[in-house]
Amino acid sequence: MAGDDVVRYLDRASGEIRVEPVLGDAFIRWAYGTFGGRLVSPFVFGSSLLTRLLAGFFNSPLSRSRIAGTIRDLGIDMSECTRRADEFTTFNDFFTRHLKPECRPFDSSPEALCCPADGRLLVYPAIRGDSAIAVKGIGASLRRLFGRPMEAFHGGDVVVVRLCPADYHRYHFPTDGRVLERWSISGAYHSVNPVAIDTVPTAFCLNRRVSTLLETPDFGEVAYLEVGACGVSGIHDTYPSPGFRKMDEKGYFDFGASTLVLVFSPDRVRFDEDLVEWSGKGIETRVLVGETIGRVPPHS
Repeated sequence: MAGDDVVRYLDRASGEIRVEPVLGDAFIRWAYGTFGGRLVSPFVFGSSLLTRLLAGFFNSPLSRSRIAGTIRDLGIDMSECTRRADEFTTFNDFFTRHLKPECRPFDSSPEALCCPADGRLLVYPAIRGDSAIAVKGIGASLRRLFGRPMEAFHGGDVVVVRLCPADYHRYHFPTDGRVLERWSISGAYHSVNPVAIDTVPTAFCLNRRVSTLLETPDFGEVAYLEVGACGVSGIHDTYPSPGFRKMDEKGYFDFGASTLVLVFSPDRVRFDEDLVEWSGKGIETRVLVGETIGRVPPHS
């Protein structure tokens, strides 16, 4: 939730409302919140130039000096990582870090749907037909979001997971299944910070994105979308074969704040009540990868 010049979210583990630290916050607020910024932002975020320049720096050894300050400023818990801070060769190497498996346990039962990534989460049960107008960042149809007709998902359920720079930036499969199809959609590089989304409510439909259609035995077909953003020069899917198991790694984002959108066919998932309640208030909930976010409905 944006307001009073801060972004607030619910921390699911503690039940507390917290303020989100944002890298580049002043620039984002200028670009999306001022008259001058709004004049310039289509040129800055409408092309890949800024993103490519940032990628060049954050993939270079010069960027290594930014790691320690980022860990301190964003409060990143390095005890969860498989490597020490001084072992990373570039900032992007640090940004795409692996975590120790025991730090992200999950429910392996088939009826449990797991969160695919660390991030701030909103759920939207039973969208109306093809319209996702109420979904922050989409503000349009599923067809526009995915770049093709998506009839099987009309009236379905949506979950949006927004990753922040402080988060673990690898994403996973939320259940067992297999990949049916994958396609890319070219686009811009708008920020997905809530301040920017308030100004550009269709950012998810404008940005570069990668979509994957999954077939799962317990939740039916699932449309899984990775959305790029300012600074995200790479969306990398890493799964080795079409078949996958719950919590297998699907891929990772390079430097930048990024978003996942998962869409389910009607009546194939029941989201957890706490997520539905807080999403209804427009407040994101901080959830970790592997946490249960929904279950197979009793009648399925």
